[in-house]
Amino acid sequence: MLALLLLVASLVAGAYHFVVEPLYLNPKSKIPGPKLYALTKWRLAMDDYTGSRTRAIHALHLKYGPMIRIGPDEVHCNNLNALRTIYGAGSGFERTWFYRMFDVYGKQNLFTFHTVKEHSERKKLVANAYSKSLMLKGPAARMVQEKVSQYMSLIESHGNQPHEIFSSLHYFSIDAITYFLYGAKYGGTSALGGNVQHRALLNDIIDPTRRYLSWFAVHLPTLTKWLYTRTGLTERIITPVLPMQKPTTYTGIRKHALEAYESYQSAAQNDASVVSTEPSIMSRLWPSHESVNKSGKNVLDSLDIASECADHLLAGIDTTADTLMFLIWALSRPQNHHIQKRLIEEVRAIPEDMIGDGVPKLEAIDKLPYLDVVIKETLRLYAPLPASEPRSIGNPCTIDGYSVPAGTTVNMSPYSLHRNADVFPEPLKFDPDRWLGPAEQVAVMNRWFWAFSSGGRMCIGLQ
Repeated sequence: MLALLLLVASLVAGAYHFVVEPLYLNPKSKIPGPKLYALTKWRLAMDDYTGSRTRAIHALHLKYGPMIRIGPDEVHCNNLNALRTIYGAGSGFERTWFYRMFDVYGKQNLFTFHTVKEHSERKKLVANAYSKSLMLKGPAARMVQEKVSQYMSLIESHGNQPHEIFSSLHYFSIDAITYFLYGAKYGGTSALGGNVQHRALLNDIIDPTRRYLSWFAVHLPTLTKWLYTRTGLTERIITPVLPMQKPTTYTGIRKHALEAYESYQSAAQNDASVVSTEPSIMSRLWPSHESVNKSGKNVLDSLDIASECADHLLAGIDTTADTLMFLIWALSRPQNHHIQKRLIEEVRAIPEDMIGDGVPKLEAIDKLPYLDVVIKETLRLYAPLPASEPRSIGNPCTIDGYSVPAGTTVNMSPYSLHRNADVFPEPLKFDPDRWLGPAEQVAVMNRWFWAFSSGGRMCIGLQ
């Protein structure tokens, strides 16, 4: 009899803890959303595994409204009030543990720092290098023009034969970002030039199974770490069932990035003039190295600098290549022929003195209004990072009228913000002209445009 009573008590306690409290007594229970998502994180994890998480969340917003509960301790928002509350300057919301999976060489970087203070201090060292004024003139501009010219030559070399642009756009992006980060001598790649080893660096990025590895790393981090640290017989036994075969995502690129840093460090320590003669992100970070800045502020060790540059490298490859691919695809569709035609006319009107090696100079490109809205519409509809950007806060707060307990993960995503039909009529239509409408309408759309995030943690590549 006692055993039965204990069993009943255990069942009642379990029902209270796992069903009654989360669904009816928790402050988050007032936030709309499906009950199964509120009961277990694994319902959303299933969407994540099938690659439909972002679309599933958007569908829930369409059904339940701008504030939804997507997990026992997780909510998702989709309006400007929440955007200001969560991501605005001084909001108190910080990045969650999720970002730590992007640490490189065991070191945090601009992308993975938890606090605003840490992020702000590191950002001061590199942000100016991404400024529009520097990107339009000088070494960076010449580098971009050179890489564009090389890409056009690669396209022309195929003649009338079909050309697979997903790979070649990745060649362009890795070449451009490595030159920008490390300089030509200390890590710049030549994928566009046909270098087999440099092209091979992209294999683990292009491998579609990296999505499954990401899923395991997010939802089963301890198991994932165990799986990928086995050696000997155990490793041979589990290899066939690994989410992604070794080498895993970014393995080759991170190795290349570390070797690039070591090459630069060796050169800079032997010749101080390297810092001024080889402009790069590396040259901006090097003065903060502990061997140079022995007692100043923001002293960095070797792996700090290597991690920072590797993070910029990893962040710049897919985002650049994927955005260009979607832009080209959208323009190539029959219903968008008029857009392509108008864009061609605008580019052909560039004065001859603003063209070098058959490629328009960046100064001229920056002044093309129709190209600007074509790019913006591409970023709206095909944001390179469309998924949720999780944040958390240490104190209870109110978001859009709902009480949110401390420690709750809150999210917003460009995908949902950019598909609000009240702001973007016919949101699934590729329509650059929407950005040339009445000033009041464009101003509203700009407030909802979130391809680069917002606040102090927004992407430094915005320019």
